Amino acid sequence: MSQTSSLVLNEDQQLLQDTAREFIADQCSVDSLRQLRDKRTDSGFDESLWKQMVELGWAGITIPEEYGGAELGLAELGVVLEELGRKLVLTPFVGTLVAGVGCILKGGTDEQKSAILPAVCEGDLLLALACQETARHEPYAVSTTAREDGDAYVLDGAKTLVLDGAAADRLIVVARTSGDSGEREGLSLFLVDANAAGLSRKPTFLIDSRTCADITLEGVRVGKEALLGSLGAGADVLDPVLDSVSVALSAEMLGGVLESFERTVQYLKDREQFGVKIGSFQGLKHRAARWFCEVELSKSIVLKALRAHDSGDTQAAELSATCKARLSDTFRYSGEEGIQMFGGIGVTDEEDIGFYMKRARVSELLFGDASFHRDRFASQQSF
Repeated sequence: MSQTSSLVLNEDQQLLQDTAREFIADQCSVDSLRQLRDKRTDSGFDESLWKQMVELGWAGITIPEEYGGAELGLAELGVVLEELGRKLVLTPFVGTLVAGVGCILKGGTDEQKSAILPAVCEGDLLLALACQETARHEPYAVSTTAREDGDAYVLDGAKTLVLDGAAADRLIVVARTSGDSGEREGLSLFLVDANAAGLSRKPTFLIDSRTCADITLEGVRVGKEALLGSLGAGADVLDPVLDSVSVALSAEMLGGVLESFERTVQYLKDREQFGVKIGSFQGLKHRAARWFCEVELSKSIVLKALRAHDSGDTQAAELSATCKARLSDTFRYSGEEGIQMFGGIGVTDEEDIGFYMKRARVSELLFGDASFHRDRFASQQSF
């Protein structure tokens, strides 16, 4: 059976998973998340921990060898993201390595790739994709404008919920060079220095302790060389990148699903009530069995979608929408079931399970919730 059709990890991916699991178990915990939450740093992640991950080569997993990367696939990156999701580790993986690097690889010139990708591999540069402008994920609802002015473009507008936007060194800004908000045509992507004149960033702290940023652009000037891809055809770059982001985020969500399920099952085995283990109660057995089925289905769709992107499968876009919709539902369900089975202690700050519910609520909304992706799937199928 070929790798693209087999829904199990190959030998190299299994080795990567073992390495990631060992490192993360040794270096990370939900207590680390509590500490980050209490510090409320603008970066939103542990920079010393990120440096260790860079030294392991994780920052270059999907970057071609000619730029210093390992030239592996989204499936390998997903293996690491799943392990990070188990411990709710906050990193710039999705913002930089999937969204940012994805835009550079798909739309960048040779000069842009040479200037950006080696620095990402070395951990010297972070990227963020600034596309969202409303409370709901609507990738074509772009009012930010970019107008030509001599040998430059001038950007004006605002972005919200920019993942890793507070820590990024470069922003990839989606702006409209023609057409009206909501139209697919007329979008263009620009590489913008995060410290450019006229650009301001305001960190926003989400309920799961993740940090995003609200970004305002007032007369921000960038050279013509800042354009990524073709003028007015930015959606051709943006669409497949957002599909990759949806699947990568789903892999991270799967880690949270697995960990919350395993923690809850162990709690059912350990907790006694009325002199017996609560896991012996038939009602809880039935709920755990249904939860197990949801977990297994989610594992399959994540691996299928990851490999579809790596193999260039013509159904990659449909699988991305299916995957994000599925994991949004399953993670929310897992968070709720974990809280229900732990009981009142589950919502206290001392108990870890509540943090998984918070992460589930945020993750399902990032880059489109289940309803958005079901609608997108239906549109792809011409329903």
